[in-house]
Amino acid sequence: MIAMNSVRRKRSGRRGPKKRNIFLCLFSMSMAAMLAAIAAFNIYLASLPPISNFDDIKPNPVTTIYSSDGEVIKTFTAFKFEKVSIDKIPEYLKQAVIATEDKNFYRHRGFDTLGIIRSTIANVLSGQVKQGASTITQQLARILFLSNERTFDRKIKEIIIAHRIENTISKEEILEMYLNSVYLGSGVYGVSSAARTFFDKDLSQLTLAEQALIAGLPQAPSIYSPFANKKAGLKRRDQVLRRMVKNKYITLEQMEEAKNEPLKLSNKPRIYSYNKAPYFIDFVLNELKNIGFEEQEISQGGLKIYTTLDYKSQNVAQYTANTALTKAGLTKPANQIALFSFSPTTGRIYAYLGGKNYEQSQYDRVSKAIRPSGSSFKPFVYATALQQGVGVDDIIEDTPLTIQNWSPKNYGKNYRGKITIWQALAISSNVAAVRLIKKSGIDAVIQTAREMGITTPLANDMTIALGSNGVKLYDMVVAYGAFANGGFRVRPYCIERVENSRGVTIYENSGPKIVKVINFETAAGMTYMLRKVVEVGTGKAANFAPNVAGKTGTTNDYRDAWFVGYTPDIVTGVWVGNDNNSKLPGITGGAMPARIFADFMKTAVQNFPKSVFDYPKITSSKGVYLKIDDVNETVDETEEATADKKAKEKENLVIPDTNNQNYIDQTKPTKPQKQKEVFDTKKDGLIEYDDEKAINISVPLPGM
Repeated sequence: MIAMNSVRRKRSGRRGPKKRNIFLCLFSMSMAAMLAAIAAFNIYLASLPPISNFDDIKPNPVTTIYSSDGEVIKTFTAFKFEKVSIDKIPEYLKQAVIATEDKNFYRHRGFDTLGIIRSTIANVLSGQVKQGASTITQQLARILFLSNERTFDRKIKEIIIAHRIENTISKEEILEMYLNSVYLGSGVYGVSSAARTFFDKDLSQLTLAEQALIAGLPQAPSIYSPFANKKAGLKRRDQVLRRMVKNKYITLEQMEEAKNEPLKLSNKPRIYSYNKAPYFIDFVLNELKNIGFEEQEISQGGLKIYTTLDYKSQNVAQYTANTALTKAGLTKPANQIALFSFSPTTGRIYAYLGGKNYEQSQYDRVSKAIRPSGSSFKPFVYATALQQGVGVDDIIEDTPLTIQNWSPKNYGKNYRGKITIWQALAISSNVAAVRLIKKSGIDAVIQTAREMGITTPLANDMTIALGSNGVKLYDMVVAYGAFANGGFRVRPYCIERVENSRGVTIYENSGPKIVKVINFETAAGMTYMLRKVVEVGTGKAANFAPNVAGKTGTTNDYRDAWFVGYTPDIVTGVWVGNDNNSKLPGITGGAMPARIFADFMKTAVQNFPKSVFDYPKITSSKGVYLKIDDVNETVDETEEATADKKAKEKENLVIPDTNNQNYIDQTKPTKPQKQKEVFDTKKDGLIEYDDEKAINISVPLPGM
């Protein structure tokens, strides 16, 4: 046995060196093959002639963005830059760019071999192109001759062209071309334009800190632009300064002094060289990135981007909004407005106004601002009640009530006794809305709002019935779209298709994303009631045509004024307020926002003549008296009444195709819940949160 073990050990000992020898042999062969390939590639590069007529070469075509009606609304004006010679560019700026983008710039011949090997290993291990290792010359080659797609094939072409550029012009000329043509974000090309745009200075006036900030932009212009993200821009600036120290361009003392320098940006930025709808363009660019396009590909790829924007409507939105603000004397920078309009059936965005003046403020108040909605939130309470079986003609008390220590009040402390559900919404009764949320349940109302499209936090609190929680205008418009579209929520979109520089379609929208969120009868009932709001209630200023529905909203002390409304084909929301949350001069949602809505929609609906709602006619009947048990509320139960509900006609109805691959049925029953009385008595505006001015409004009896 001992002898056998000895033999096995000897055999295994011989096998180990043999395996190692095979491995070393394979490794040596691989290295030899790689070195041979590198040698062959270098021989090939050495044989390439310089680029002839280099000065006549034109860059990639300019990317252009179009509206749906054929208007050019944005061009990335590549190479229409303020050209400056290399000797006019500050030394620190040149050094900062080299330290950040290509520290071996003066030592390589167009590409960095070690950098390529490192990035190749990383890319092979990851299975995709994640690291670029592009030199300044390679970046210039890409700007002048190539697309920005991340493929191995493009990388090889980039190296070849970069080497030919190095054989054609000097290093100083390469650096000059690069610094004059590189994209630096916010529509800016070249360092001279960047100095003017970001700091309103000539290049010679820039401080070390400002030069470092500009030098840090090429890697990710939209992320590091000080206009878009000041914090990220400063962090990137400090990285550049550290690299300058590492490369011995500046001292530690200079770095610390530059880092402590306060950032002073231009207050009159020239953000975009050609941009007719800047807030919408920002939304488009973000959508392109979500689709998978990279920033340089967008700005320098010669793309043709076809959008959904109706430029005629966009122009009217801008004009009516600014005119209304001016007439009201709201001319301060804090006085702001936002308007968002889209199709509730297709999802196409028609108009997008994120503020009154993009040059003064790039903040998007459509998709980013979160403001209390006031009574424009009440439709979610009423929709929940309808989902649970309440009828539009059922009777509810418009009388004072107290729940524990909270006594919500109507505007002007006006109460009308027993009124119908639709009347309560038309006059925007606060106490009726609170009674309904108590009956339906806070959780059920929150669920309805969530499913319809509200994404912001909603407190488990009865005050949400009066619009105490913050919402986004974008979400409100999307949610109201379900009322217009038979209970189906549709996701807005802005890009129809994208073509590359050769005219080949490389992206096309697949169609609307449809989700069923409330039942058809609820959508029909809500549209009936919201039409009454416009016909006889707080929204009469928006009544520009027969088929208009909507809801007003005004928050405590007139800090926010809303109107969200729709026709069968277009949903539009308007918000007016101050960025500093100060009071407006007595403006309600039924006033300025409703008038702006009407003026805008008169133009927008011209594309949809004679359009009508595809809902059955709702005829009035004697409603059911709603008995709601409130803590300190008494109801005369002897006056309860019952009535048969007439069947709702459903013939010849047009509703979304449920066989559509993008359709999802998300309707869930919202049954009445035994609701714990929850409210926040410390929340600002519990008492006065929005009831629109119902003074001098005559509400007719049901059916009139």
